[in-house]
Amino acid sequence: MTEKERKRKILIVCTHNASRSQMAEGLFRDLKGDHWEAYSAGTAPTGVHPGAVAAMAEIGIDIRGQRAKGLDIFRDMAFDEVVTVCHHAQESCPVVPGGGVKRHQSFEDPAVAKGTEAEVLAVFRRVRDEIRNWIMETY
Repeated sequence: MTEKERKRKILIVCTHNASRSQMAEGLFRDLKGDHWEAYSAGTAPTGVHPGAVAAMAEIGIDIRGQRAKGLDIFRDMAFDEVVTVCHHAQESCPVVPGGGVKRHQSFEDPAVAKGTEAEVLAVFRRVRDEIRNWIMETY
């Protein structure tokens, strides 16, 4: 496989690897999977948020099988790009294993949204759509 044919690898990093980075990983695979291998990790991983799963399912992307992961499992992988999607990850992770171009694109954390179940889900939808638009415009 030539360099031109090789899929590029991207690592999306967030604090908990629960919402934004998980949705970005799923969106990258769905929208740009022909050219990108997407992975996500957290600086302090917890678990995939049910709101992220629900918001992605609404657009036909199943992320139920994705798991929250720490950066350490990627220390031996090389990445073409590493993107932090929250300010905390950007600040606490100045050097990411695997090198590559480092980029930052912050999104609101939908996991801290307050309100009714419908209001919280609306925040997950909005952030999902913002991430999708960013991927389409940037990649």
